[in-house]
Amino acid sequence: MRVILERSTLLKSLNHVHRVVERRNTIPILSNVLLSADGASLQMKATDLDLEVTEAAGASIEQAGATTVPAHLLYDIVRKLPDGAEVMLKTDEDGNAMSVVAGRSSFRLQCLPQSDFPELSAGNFSHIFRLDSEALKGLIEKTQFAISTEETRYYLNGIFLHTIEADGELKLRSVATDGHRLARAEMEAPAGSEGMPGIIIPRKTVGELQKLVDDPDVAVTVELSDTKIRFTIGSVILTSKLIDGTFPDYQRVIPTGNDKKLVIDRQTFASAVDRVSTISSERGRAVKLSIAEGQVTLTVNNPDSGSATEELAAEYEADPIEIGFNARYLLDVAAQLSGSEARFLLADAGSPTLVQDEGDESTLYVLMPMRV
Repeated sequence: MRVILERSTLLKSLNHVHRVVERRNTIPILSNVLLSADGASLQMKATDLDLEVTEAAGASIEQAGATTVPAHLLYDIVRKLPDGAEVMLKTDEDGNAMSVVAGRSSFRLQCLPQSDFPELSAGNFSHIFRLDSEALKGLIEKTQFAISTEETRYYLNGIFLHTIEADGELKLRSVATDGHRLARAEMEAPAGSEGMPGIIIPRKTVGELQKLVDDPDVAVTVELSDTKIRFTIGSVILTSKLIDGTFPDYQRVIPTGNDKKLVIDRQTFASAVDRVSTISSERGRAVKLSIAEGQVTLTVNNPDSGSATEELAAEYEADPIEIGFNARYLLDVAAQLSGSEARFLLADAGSPTLVQDEGDESTLYVLMPMRV
């Protein structure tokens, strides 16, 4: 194999691909990236057996071929090469090593045979649909912060993507919860998504996807089977296994009878929560909201270090109520809201509270209260 390509082109593709590779691997081939030179492009592929990313980069192919080299090492070498450099990749006659040459710099990397590289077989995809990367980004970003990190509840370690009939229309909905909070976002269901199975996309896949949907003008093709999902974003193809589990019936925890309505300026509220929670301990991050007509008083008490209070003006006309929340969760939700005002729908101090964007009906958040 002998290939010449621009350093920036190689770096951009390696950046997408090498992140999938775990730093510590018991199986040596999983530390490597598969390089295949053919036609007018160099294809790169990496996998951790659950997730696979491939990307093709335009290149001058002087001799076609394929090999595998350590992914993080190759990425670090290319990253440190000077801007604008032309990089030549060429393998030895015996295929045991590959040279990386740019200007006066030359590196030799040990290769492992391409035949050892595992293939994440995708099987047949039952559903295929397309959506804008901007729309997909919204579904992911508005919900991913609520994904559980508790490994024992593995079925919560991802985003639940499914279609649902709501207000007479078919919606594509993403939901994530960790048992303390729930985030839900939805959009009009794209053509082809009708009747798709409800799937759970793993946390690592969600993280990689988030980095790939940065370009708002790209259309994303989504292909689904019962066990796998594949996203095609420009020249990048991401294939992932799905979480094999049943997502709980989240509709049951979304309250419908919360009649106490609080409307407050989102930025002012977030800043105030951030300030008063400075005094809270790492263990107990509770902030108490004392809500009365026209105002909210935030209070944090920490027996070890002191207390803090702050008063805010707000729209509220129902009976006074005192309720506690985890400060971190309040800040996470406030960061997701895009409007200038946040709307809280409350029932009582022990029941879940609904949080919505004043200007956006497509997202909602549920927060479980804390004892204060």
